[in-house]
Amino acid sequence: MPDLARMRRDYDAGRFSEQDLASTWHEQFDRWFADSVAAELPEPNAVVVATADADGAPDARIVLMKGYDASGFVFGTSYASAKGAQLAVNPRAALVFPWHALQRQVRVAGRVERIGETASDGLWDPRPRGAQLAAAASVQSTVVDSREELAGRVRLLDEQTPDGPLPRPATWGGYRVVPERVEFWQGGGDRLHDRLRFVLDEAEAEGGGWIVQRLAP
Repeated sequence: MPDLARMRRDYDAGRFSEQDLASTWHEQFDRWFADSVAAELPEPNAVVVATADADGAPDARIVLMKGYDASGFVFGTSYASAKGAQLAVNPRAALVFPWHALQRQVRVAGRVERIGETASDGLWDPRPRGAQLAAAASVQSTVVDSREELAGRVRLLDEQTPDGPLPRPATWGGYRVVPERVEFWQGGGDRLHDRLRFVLDEAEAEGGGWIVQRLAP
């Protein structure tokens, strides 16, 4: 059994100050996301998505972010999946981008909305046919007897549909996490991490006002 108490490292990437921070959260995310791409991190758009059901029981998984802008972060999934069912009754989520190699993480919390039919088509259409077949044949998050059963569903759908892209199923689409808090976390020496957070100012929410807070590590 490894000595878990000693499985730690000190961070030495440097400080992250208010003077380093961009004027908006999405401009700051642009900078850090560009850094993660330039560093050739594996799947830098991989993000932990945490949701909760109507009783508040939490759930989390990793998905691929498919887009972002000042309005929020977008990912696609089955509306019938566990996260889809949870978002139907509790349309809020938290995100974590875990860029360990850069000693950074970005944490997001906010409400969730569907992105609409046309925008969902834009997420579905570029997917390879194999991925489309798997998504269409799988009732995501339901129990199956075996992998062979699921593979059989995919083969049958492949045989029953013309070659080329599949139409997007009505049960599959995109979600947007609309941020209310966005935290930029930079690892620091002796665990003195820098945490700078953009928070939507409720007094100015209609105008999109944000304030910046420094959090204790």
